[in-house]
This record gives sequence, structure tokens and C-alpha cells, in this order.
Amino acid sequence: MIVRRRWTAAATTVILFSAVLSHPASGAAAPADPAAPIALSATETAVVRVQLRDQAQLDRLVATGADLANRPRARDGRIVADLVLSGTQLDELTAQGATAVQIVQRAGDGNRHYADSVRAAQARTAAGLRAPAGGQRSTAAATAVDTLQVQQAYWWTTTGQTFLQAQVATTATDDPDVEITVSWRTADGATGSFPLYRFEDSGEYQYHYALPQPVPSRPVQLSATSSLGGVSRAVTPTLWPNASPPPLPAGYQKDFIDAYLTPVDIQARIKRLARQYRDLVDVIDLPNKTQGYRRNAVGYLGDPAVAALVVESVRFGDQNMNGVQVRTVDPGRANRPLTVGYRDRVLTVSLATDTAGKTVSTTDEVAAAINARQPDRFRAIVEDGSAGLPMPVAGPTRLDDGLQGTEVPARPWTVQALRLGVHRDGSRVGVLAYSQEHAREWATPLVTLEFAERMLANARTDPATRELLEQVDIFVIPTVNPDGANYSFNDFNFQRKNLVNHCTGAARDPKNRTSWGVDINRNYTVGSYFDGYVGASANCLSGNYAGTAELSEAESGNVIALAQDHPNIKFAMNVHSYGGYFMWPPGAYRADGRVTLPRPSIDESTLFLNSARRIVGAIAQERGTVTWPSQTGPVADVLYSAAGNSADQLYYELGIFAWDFEVGNDRWNPATNQWEGVGFQPPFDEAHGESQEYAGGLVEMVRVARDYAAAESAG
Repeated sequence: MIVRRRWTAAATTVILFSAVLSHPASGAAAPADPAAPIALSATETAVVRVQLRDQAQLDRLVATGADLANRPRARDGRIVADLVLSGTQLDELTAQGATAVQIVQRAGDGNRHYADSVRAAQARTAAGLRAPAGGQRSTAAATAVDTLQVQQAYWWTTTGQTFLQAQVATTATDDPDVEITVSWRTADGATGSFPLYRFEDSGEYQYHYALPQPVPSRPVQLSATSSLGGVSRAVTPTLWPNASPPPLPAGYQKDFIDAYLTPVDIQARIKRLARQYRDLVDVIDLPNKTQGYRRNAVGYLGDPAVAALVVESVRFGDQNMNGVQVRTVDPGRANRPLTVGYRDRVLTVSLATDTAGKTVSTTDEVAAAINARQPDRFRAIVEDGSAGLPMPVAGPTRLDDGLQGTEVPARPWTVQALRLGVHRDGSRVGVLAYSQEHAREWATPLVTLEFAERMLANARTDPATRELLEQVDIFVIPTVNPDGANYSFNDFNFQRKNLVNHCTGAARDPKNRTSWGVDINRNYTVGSYFDGYVGASANCLSGNYAGTAELSEAESGNVIALAQDHPNIKFAMNVHSYGGYFMWPPGAYRADGRVTLPRPSIDESTLFLNSARRIVGAIAQERGTVTWPSQTGPVADVLYSAAGNSADQLYYELGIFAWDFEVGNDRWNPATNQWEGVGFQPPFDEAHGESQEYAGGLVEMVRVARDYAAAESAG
């Protein structure tokens, strides 16, 4: 029997990034008992690692706007993806042949991990403180011989375990059944092999690959064979990343993060740093105020199970609309017209009656009357399934914005950036680090704030840090999307987008409240959905909704405004989670022929890769985290097409060397021989570890910028 090892990336697959890590699972949730069934209650939501039945099942998920938390990958010849699912959705997938293999994170975990982190921080303050080989098609039965090229062969050792990763391409690109097996040999003579899996993207063959495989020691030879008889030349695997930063001096200060931080906490931290380091810090108020932690007040008038309207305030709930009452009444007289009145914060609809005095108004008529007669105060839509039904006498119902955060200010939000350096006048090369474009990625502002505080705290005691602040102008936006982040902390952990609701009609039904908003990292201008690139959506309920137009959102406008206002910025890092990627442009392509944005020049590609080695090496210094070589490279090659992302606009339009981090690498579980995901809001010990290692990566990016500027001056 032929075992097909294949995974095809759907052209429209977008949402988040995920990858790998090989360090002990300190502070993270314990792996589930492999014998225990994985299940959710019907109303529970979680990030679930699911082994899908086949490619068709993945295609259906993508077409229906499923919330994919990573790029699906091949494991043991099957497609595995991390999905944000309710219990009902998981049951449906299971009934269709999928298998849940890991609960990465439950919806309530984020709140618990945040509370745990805060309690732990308060306590510290008070105290003063594998892949089994599949069947291979017989070479004798092959009708053609292909040629194989080893594109990647890298190894590394972390926490006592050595890993090998390979990527091989065949010239038989149109044959979906070609199987490739890698054979390896170590310095002490041990040998072994593992299968690779076919990877297609947007219908185009790319290569065969596998997740990093454990090997007993340093591999010294690798070769590949195919089921068509092709044999690659033998190569010597290369040590990855083969770069490390300068050693830290005695007394170097770090570890400034002791809890998850809400946008309110971040605002306070920015204020404190500006006060504490007046000679090294400016605070920049970015020009576009966001909507703020606000929503329209809404309620059901009637019974959604029988007949009902959705009535919504035109103004936000905090603008004196929360608590407004809406009701329908029977006038108690015959031959009365349908009327609408508003008095003393009560919207009253008096239903029309017939000659017998029976109410005769339909749901559609009542909605139309409210919209026509109170357009400045209310919007009404007919609930799904209620069109044309008799409108019942109902209410009063109280409108409410549904927001649970009592400590979040209900007003437009001013997004702030920190500017760090001795010379904050544009005369030095600039570096931008920005995070939390996606609200649910709680660890990302911990990275940028840890980085900022390291630079400031060591400026007076460490000559090397002082030199960096003399030579580099640093900009940090800890939270690009504060409104969505406030909603994620207080209302719905898995909120990805901002809080601006561009939906119309039935999509404004409050049952969709956790799906409203714009994906900030799909709202930029280069390679956008509006220009025909894939990886974003026009569906306002999609996790990667691109908005009404390019730069329609205040949040994306702020990132670009900062870069435009400071043309000395030549390097930028967009910090996301979860998954252990290190990426750069191009980040988008057109589906027809998989035509990417223009590739960087040879010199720029070399700079991107060499800098990546340095930065990945710096990340690994903290706790052995290694970002896989297969997940280091252009976004469109190692992840998927992400139409309208910020890095592409910074690079192609403003000439900035723009990268993307994905923090929160998968961990290797030696008990199961599997890589396991950590989620968007892991237990704080894991998030703290991510903040420490990736802050080190940002410090190395500053060194990269310094060296680049020095070379430019010398040239």
C-alpha cells in the first residue's frame, strides 16, 4: 500500500503563527495523559491540536473561516493543526474523522495564568524580591527516476538532546505520491532514517520536509532517496544557528517582568520608565486614538427562539446608553398604527392592531419603524429565523455593551511608544520593536518591555549597553492593539482583533460579539487583500478580516505614522506569538501561480539570513530555545501568505529591514516523542521565559543595526 506523505497549504490559510522549542516544560501545563480522552464541554472554548482526517477537511475549515492558530503541519503522514474550537465544533470535527491530540490552552486558562502571575508578583514584592517510517513505494516499480536536492540539513543540541532537520526537493514536482526518506550517520557510527512529507502551498509543490528529529549525537552525513529511485548527494549537516552574542558582564541587570501586563499596566510602566530615566527616554503619543474599550449597547427584544429583534444603540454603551430599556406594547385599542417613541431612556414600540384589536405588526415592520424614526439613537435588525413573524409584546429589555472590565477607562485610547537613546534626534540609526498587534498574544509586550528596561537599567553600569544607546535610536510600542488586549484580558481570552465593529445587518447580532473587529496585521497597504493578495478576508467575522480599506484602523496607522515620522528607522521587529518563527519579507503572494511580492536582492537576503542567525543565537542563550531553520526565512515561504501585514509595508514602502518574531516555541516531550504547543497565554513561568529569551534577541537586533550603520559609514 502506498502511504502518501503530503500536506497542502490552502491559499487562504491565515490567522496566527506557531512553531517549536526544545527546552524543558518548566512552568508549563503538564502534558495530558495519552490514555485520557480529549474533550470539551459544548460551550467551552480552547486551542486544540487536532490531527485532521485529510486535506479536504482542512480545506473546508479554511473556507468556513476556522480560527487556525498555526500553519498546519505533517506528522506521521497526517495533517496536524492548532484550532480555536468550542466543544461543539470539536465534536463535529471528531465525528468527521479528526482526532484531538492536545489541549494547548483552554479559554479560562489565560485569566487564571494572569491572576497567578499577579499574585506571584505581589508575593515577590512583599518578600522583597519522532516519526515512524511509512511504507515506501518499490523502486523497481518506478517508471521514472527523479533528481533530489538537499535544501536544508541542520542540527543542534539543547538540554542534552540533539535534533536533525532536513528539507529535500524532488524534480518530480507533479507526482503527489513521491516518497522521500532521509538517512543519517553520526560521528560515532550510529545510523538511522526518517521519512519526509510533501509540502505544497497554493497548489504549488515546494519541498519535502519533517519536524526536527531526535538523533543520538552530532550527525556528520545525511542523504536522501526517493521512491522513484532518486538519490541525493551526501551532505554534512550544518550546526544551527552557529552564532552567539557577546557574554553578559558581571552585574548585568535583567528579569524585569514579574507578571502578565494589561494595557493599563503597560501604560503605568511607560510612565514609570519615563520618570526614572529622564535622560534616556521620550514618550511619544501616537497620532491616532483608538476606539477604546467600548461597544454599542445591545439587547434582544422578544425571544430569539420564537421571534425577536436585535436592538442596538448608535452610540457606545458608556455614552449614557447602557441600561436604556426597549419594549413593545399592545395599545389595547383597535385600528391603531405602529408607533415608536423614546422618553426617559425607554424606547417604546406600540404595535399596530386590526379591527378586532389584535396586534398585527411583524418583526420586519417593527425593525423598519425603529430605524426610520429613531435613526440617531438605535439600529434594529431581525434575528435569524424571525423574518416576517408576528412581533410579540415583549420587554422591557435593557441594552448593555456586555463589557466586563471594570478597571479599564471607557474612552479613546492613546497608544504610546518609548524612545530610548542618548541621541534621540534622528542622527543615529533607528530600531523599532512593536508587539501585540493581536490582542490574545499576552507574552509579546513582556518581550518588548523587558528589552526596553534592560537597555535603560544597564546604561549606567555596562559600557557595552551605554555604547549601544549612544549609537542607536530605539523605538518600542509595547501594545499596538490596547482595545483588543483589554477585551482579551477581561471578556474573551482568544480575542485576536481590535474592537471596531464594521459588521452590518445580521452579523451585528451579539451572538457574534467575540468575532467582531479588524485583524491589524492584515490592514496595511503593501501586498494587501484589496490588491488581490491572499491571506486575509472580507468577512467581518473572520479572524483575519482586513477591514474596510487599507489602513482603515487607528492601530495600523499608528505603526506607519511612527515609522514615517522617523526616517532614521532602518530595522524593525514585529513580535507575535505563539510558535518560534523568525521571518522577513516577502510575506504575501497572489494565489494564481503563487506570485510573491518581489524578492529581496542577494545582498539584502544575505543580511536578513546572517542577522537571523545572530538573533536566533542570542535567543538560544537564555534557556536553549532554538528556532528551527525550517521556520526561519521569508513569511510566504515558512508560514503562509499574510496579505497586508506590517513588515511588508515597512520594507517595501519605507525601506526598513523588517522582521517578525513568533515567541512561544513548541516544546519537545521526550515521553511522547512529540512537539507540544504552549498557547497564547501559557502559565506565567513559560511566558516569563519567553520574555527573557526574546528580549535577548531584540538586544542582538540593536547590535545588528549598530554594525550595519558602522559598515555604511565606512563604505
